[in-house]
Amino acid sequence: MTNLTTAFAGSPEFAKTILQSLIDSRFAPTVVLTQPDRPKGRGRKLQANPVKTLAQEKGIPVLQPVNFKSQQSLDELVAYTPDVLIVAAYGLILPKTVLTIPKYGCINVHASLLPRWRGAAPIERAIMAGDTATGVGIMQMEKGLDTGPLFAERKLAITAQTTVLQLEHQLAANGAELLIQVLGKLPLQTQTQSEEGVTYASKLTADDRRVSWHSSAIDIERQIRALADRMPVTVTLPEVEIQFLEASVVLDETEAKSAPPGRLHANAPGTLIMARKGRLIIQCGSGQLQIQRLRINKGKGLPMDTAAAINGFQRFLPEGTQFDAGNADSQGDLNL
Repeated sequence: MTNLTTAFAGSPEFAKTILQSLIDSRFAPTVVLTQPDRPKGRGRKLQANPVKTLAQEKGIPVLQPVNFKSQQSLDELVAYTPDVLIVAAYGLILPKTVLTIPKYGCINVHASLLPRWRGAAPIERAIMAGDTATGVGIMQMEKGLDTGPLFAERKLAITAQTTVLQLEHQLAANGAELLIQVLGKLPLQTQTQSEEGVTYASKLTADDRRVSWHSSAIDIERQIRALADRMPVTVTLPEVEIQFLEASVVLDETEAKSAPPGRLHANAPGTLIMARKGRLIIQCGSGQLQIQRLRINKGKGLPMDTAAAINGFQRFLPEGTQFDAGNADSQGDLNL
């Protein structure tokens, strides 16, 4: 369909990619809905999110309702008479009063192969779980959390090297392409989601940043890789807090069973077993983890590779010390 009046709702970079594709197509939105400005940085000044910034650059009106409980927030959207409201990582639950406003309802670009990873953080949860594939789907929204029928979906691979930023970019680009195809074919038949294999991608919290050192090196590396962009894994030593930004598995469980005795360490999980020759290695519940990039809350607090960290901060990294000893319940966010 060519004569669609569209509105768009989204907030982060993922949604910005979708919005840019809409702007470049024949389905450019007449209005954009996005989250209210949030305080960020050391000064905690209010900052616009990526979607609002792009909309303002393109001269598109922006609405920022706190929620849709007031009649005013509903009336503001109704005034634009959208045929369809496109939603991508908006961050607000849309009530039935909003879902029924557009002629063709609300269409969501969701970054998973539904019904796996319904919810707020599907990209990060897929990497943390060790999934070898994920995807993006175009879904008709209904009252349930990501339960609506699908118009189309596309599958993408996840490798052991895939970072969250790489995957997000791939999913957003593929989602934008699928969305334009779907909009051009409305009204379009949908396919009901399967009731089997349902999982939920719960919102990321401060607890996700903490490491359980009794876990395997493989699981901890996935955790670091999944969170490195927005809320990096945070650990403590006696005098410093550290964010881990990149890591690799040195010795996994399978290798450990066949390794010579000299390669195995009788150290407790979380022990720093090497901090020299450019290598920072930590014992895990099974296997060992080598940290490759990190940020220390000393000096300028900038990201650095391991060699730079050891050269500049070796006094804070004594071999044999244990990460998070006595601090499992007290880690806070690093504001570096």
